[in-house]
Parts: sequence; C-alpha cells; structure tokens
Amino acid sequence: MLKVLSLKRRNNKLLIIVLTSFLVLLSKGVVFGTTNVEEKVLSCTALRAMARVYMAYGDYAKAQPLTEQALTLAKTKNAPEAEVCSCLIDLAYLYKHQGRLIDAEKMCNLALELQKKLYYKNHPYIAGTLKILGSIYQEQSRYHQARSVLDQAMAIMQTSHLPDDPAMAPFRIAIAQLLVTQGKLTEAEDYYQQALNLVNNSFGPNRLYTAALLGKIANLYTLQGQLLEAEKLINQTITIQEKVYGPEHHLIAPTWLTMAEICQARKDYTEAEKLFKKVISAVEKQYGHDHPLTGKVLMLLGQLYIAQGKYDDAESICQEAVTILENSLGQENDSTAMAFNNLAKLYIHQEKYQQAQNLCCKALNTLEIIFEPDHPNIAMVLDTMAQLEQRNGNVLEADKLIQRAEKIREHYKPIAKATE
Repeated sequence: MLKVLSLKRRNNKLLIIVLTSFLVLLSKGVVFGTTNVEEKVLSCTALRAMARVYMAYGDYAKAQPLTEQALTLAKTKNAPEAEVCSCLIDLAYLYKHQGRLIDAEKMCNLALELQKKLYYKNHPYIAGTLKILGSIYQEQSRYHQARSVLDQAMAIMQTSHLPDDPAMAPFRIAIAQLLVTQGKLTEAEDYYQQALNLVNNSFGPNRLYTAALLGKIANLYTLQGQLLEAEKLINQTITIQEKVYGPEHHLIAPTWLTMAEICQARKDYTEAEKLFKKVISAVEKQYGHDHPLTGKVLMLLGQLYIAQGKYDDAESICQEAVTILENSLGQENDSTAMAFNNLAKLYIHQEKYQQAQNLCCKALNTLEIIFEPDHPNIAMVLDTMAQLEQRNGNVLEADKLIQRAEKIREHYKPIAKATE
C-alpha cells in the first residue's frame, strides 16, 4: 500500500510540474487557438517544454507526440530556424533513448546543418549536438566516428570555456564512456576523475547528476576488479536516485546493472540473476520487449547462466537476445557479437559444432572490425573458438587460439587493476 501511495505521489508531482510549465507558458501568450505566428511559435515552445519534463522522468512515450507536434508546428507556421533546430535536437535525443537510432541520427544531422547556418563555427550549441551524435554512433558500434565527433565537440568547447568550467564535464563523461566500451580503462578513469572534480565543485556530492556519474565510475571499477570501491560508489548512487525517483523507477536500471555485475564478479549468482531480471522487467515495461537494452540485458543474463553451467536456462534467453539485437542493432554491433558468442557456447554444449563455428566467425569478424586487436571481448570469442577446436580434436589450433587470447589478456592486465 505504501508503494502504491508513493507511486501516486511521484506521478502527481510530475503532473504538477507539467501543468505548471504549461500554465507559465500560457500566461506568456501561448494560446493554441490563435493565428498569430509569434504565438504559434510560443505554442511550439510550450509543447517542447512539456515534452522535456516527461523526458527528464524517462517517459519517452508521452514525450514523443508532443515533440513531434512541436516540430510539425514549427515547420508549418514558419517558426524561426532556431526553434526548428531545437525541435530536431529534442527528437534526436528522444529517438536515441527509444532505440530508434537511424531516426535519431537523421534528426541530429538535420539539426547540425541548421546550426551551421545559424551560429558561428565554434558555437557551444554545435558541440552539444555533436555530443548527442556521438552517443548515437556509440550505440551503433561506430566507435571511430563517435570519437571523431566527440573530439570535435571538445575542441569547440575549449575555444570558449576554461578547462575547469562545469560545462566541460558532460563532454569528458561522454568520452570516458566511449573509452570504457573500447576497453581503454585507464584513459577513461582520467576523464571520469576530471569530470567528477568539476561536478563536485559545481553541484556537490548529493545531486542526481553527481549520482549518475558515480554510477558510471562504479561500472569502470567493476571492470577493473576494484569491487570494494565499486560497491561504495554504487551504494551512494542508488541512495540518491531512490530519493528522487523512488525505489522501482526504470531510470535506475543502469545502477541495478552495475550492482548485478558486482554480484556476478563476487560469484553471488543468485543476487545477480535477481537484479538482471529486475532490469529486464523495468525496461520491457517502459520501452517494450524489442528495445536494444532488453536484448543487451538478456545477453548478460545468458552469460550468467552459462558461467554457472545452466545451459537449459540459458538457451531461450540467448536465442531471444540474438533475435532482439540483430533486429534492433544489426549484426555489425559488439552487443550482437557477444550474443552470438553466448549462443555458440550453447551449441558447443549441444554438439552443434558447425552452427557454433558460424556464430564464432561472425562474432570475431565484427569485433575485429570495430575494436582494436587487444580488446578483451575478442579474447572471450577466441576462448569459445578454442573450446570448439578442442571438441573437434584440433589440439594445435586450440592452443594457438588460447595463446592469442592470453596475449590479449596480458596486454589488458596493466590497464585493469588486480581482482580482489
């Protein structure tokens, strides 16, 4: 009963914020029935304002029609190009979170074209749009392009901001997230530390933005094997997030994921499974079963089951992960590649060796294209291929694959901290 009341209070709070935003804009002349062009532009602004409130709370389904109506209104009523540009950027951000990456990229590029006409070459608005484009490229596993646009964004910001300006923090965080995905953990840690210094100085340690950053650093520490530090930070993160969102809100899903990975590293498989399932439930409820995040978490849950030898439990999970990720992100994506690797492990267990071989080849080819040769995920696929060669009696070929995987891990060891 208390949970229901708490949920109602949060929903009422959101409704009050939306209505307040609407009434404030209405008092400034936003009347939907008028024909005055200036008032129509204000109507467009009102729609975007309401949509942004929903987006801030992670309710993209409610934000979508408002944002799309705002863009239509801006175009049909000849609103200034700056207003059209704002609508495009909002839609790019929204579509990206909905997993509609092609649509998001299109909106982002249209916004950039307009911004280059409207503003001077190194305007910070352009940097902000490039940062969104970088996040879209990262979701698509286009990591070289992501780094290129993020470097452009950082260079633009540096022309008008000092290094210790808080406005630099989001750009450092974006680069750090990309570096983590690429397995460059030491470099990522430096960027995160710079961002954390800026955020602590400007916002303080107990703000929602700070909590999100601490959660990202906790994920980094988990990958480095610094589990005590990771646990400390993730506990700070969830305490702050639960105060704002409540204990079951889907925007806490990244925090639950990191907690699950900490549990898995500690071999607390029961708690890890519980947390992975909690994320899947939250994501499916908010975004649908076919969202790429659903596929990614199913892939992680499949890995967990395989690590425990629970092949029967893993089979349907792994197959579903492959289906979702192939359909939403395509085959040339590192998450899809790792889902292929999971399924290949199952096929080896089931003695479906040719199918396992095909999946391993697909996974390895993808990872070698999008990552540098020493990425740890490549080592994981090489392990699977070595297992397959051993099953087929090809001991020498298996040894070669094992040695190559060990070389990658040796290269990776100086980057990662020693496991506790």
